[in-house]
Amino acid sequence: MSRISQPDPELTHRLSRRNMLGVAAGATAAALLGAAATPAAAAPAAGTTTGTATGTTPGGRGRPVLPPGRLGIQLYSLRDKVSTLGFAPVFAELEKYGYDEVEFAGYSQGSAGPITLAQLKRLARSHGLNPIGSHVGYYSDDPNAYTFAQNLTKVLDDAQALGLKHIGTASNPFRYGSTVDAWKRAAEDFNTYGAAARARGMKFYQHNHSEEFSFATDNPRVRLYDVLLAETDPDLVFLEMDIFWAYSGQFRFSKRPDGTPAPFEPLDYVLRQPHRYPLFHVKDGLSDPANTYGYRMTDVGDGDIDYQRFISAVTRLRGGRMAHHWQAEHDNPAESLTFARRSSEHLHSLREKC
Repeated sequence: MSRISQPDPELTHRLSRRNMLGVAAGATAAALLGAAATPAAAAPAAGTTTGTATGTTPGGRGRPVLPPGRLGIQLYSLRDKVSTLGFAPVFAELEKYGYDEVEFAGYSQGSAGPITLAQLKRLARSHGLNPIGSHVGYYSDDPNAYTFAQNLTKVLDDAQALGLKHIGTASNPFRYGSTVDAWKRAAEDFNTYGAAARARGMKFYQHNHSEEFSFATDNPRVRLYDVLLAETDPDLVFLEMDIFWAYSGQFRFSKRPDGTPAPFEPLDYVLRQPHRYPLFHVKDGLSDPANTYGYRMTDVGDGDIDYQRFISAVTRLRGGRMAHHWQAEHDNPAESLTFARRSSEHLHSLREKC
């Protein structure tokens, strides 16, 4: 059963003004995209209920959990639409859905034709979308690969041309292996990239999957994620916690290889060092202990991850409300624009508990 709430009246009111700025563009995109691209102010899609997720009180009392201007989306979730329709129609829809930011996963648009970085930057801004970050590969055996290790200057040049404040990788730090020393070497690489990014006014970041929370093969009492945190300079290397994969890591690696308990709470990592987590991936999952990863990925609001609790805990920190950016994501959504719309509706509807 869907747990997505009806659209938040406050969001509907706010979007009515934004939509007036791009009626023609929105109409064109709607014609291209069809019924899947229903604006956020419309009725819920068929099959959704009007029930609420845990902690959700749409239109009720309490401050919105989501800080204003901080909802983004990882464009990997919309790669099918970007590659066939291009960035322009996709950005027009995201504007209507109430998104404020975008995180890139490549700068090309497939059959829609070439686009320059300057054009891409202007296009995003024209739809009220702030390019906040981008994912680039960590390393490759190909010396010409577009990765941090092989082409750091080019990667940073492009990020700077787009006006990005963050540039990072979703690659894991297993380049040299899974021992403590191997991760120390990877941390040295990240420190190098972080220093180069800072020199350009940007922050380098690493996005986790679940394997980062596994244990070193040469010392099974040491969690590799802890090595990464300890060996990277906190002023140079930042983290983008993918919350879904962090909880998957909790499911998979709350016991050491010998079976002894090693519990951890993903949120605690953030609360201990909130300045290190400028970005988050808001990705949802249904608990499924029979699944290798402990969860089955689903649209934001349809799963069991308590985002009312998680986001509130971070934004209630002193100075934390506007210090973080929340990027909706689904690796393989059934319908990517429907996912984008429903995720925005759900996250905007969440209210802090009184």
